[in-house]
Amino acid sequence: MRNFLKSFKEFAMKGNVMDMAVGVIIGGAFTAIVNSLVNDMFMPLLSLLTKGMDFASLGIPLGEGEDAAVFAYGNFIAAVINFILIALVVFLLVKALAGAKDKLSKKEEEEPAPEKPKRLCPYCFGEIADEATRCPYCTSVLDKE
Repeated sequence: MRNFLKSFKEFAMKGNVMDMAVGVIIGGAFTAIVNSLVNDMFMPLLSLLTKGMDFASLGIPLGEGEDAAVFAYGNFIAAVINFILIALVVFLLVKALAGAKDKLSKKEEEEPAPEKPKRLCPYCFGEIADEATRCPYCTSVLDKE
């Protein structure tokens, strides 16, 4: 039993599992934000376009009386619209984040790499190539550095 608990502890504390847990938690919070954006901002606008039509109330009764089963196709339509709006919002957010990431990476790329110091001949102080074994100016034999 101790071996099992030790193995489980090692598994649970691995970096990948912790990263996944953080991702799930942030995903839950992100879901709440996106749902609020869709339900509180986009659905009222859609309601204006459809003149206040409530899709959830659409259905075909499959029997008589209050307790009769209802083929509620309106709920399905509302779910599809909700999905399309959520997919649109997620797409726009991912696109915006990717654009921001591109701008940041371009700034990093624009910084020039520091120049390598020039190799100078120790005798005449003329500039020489890194691969050179003799100075082209004074023909001195150079140490490989």
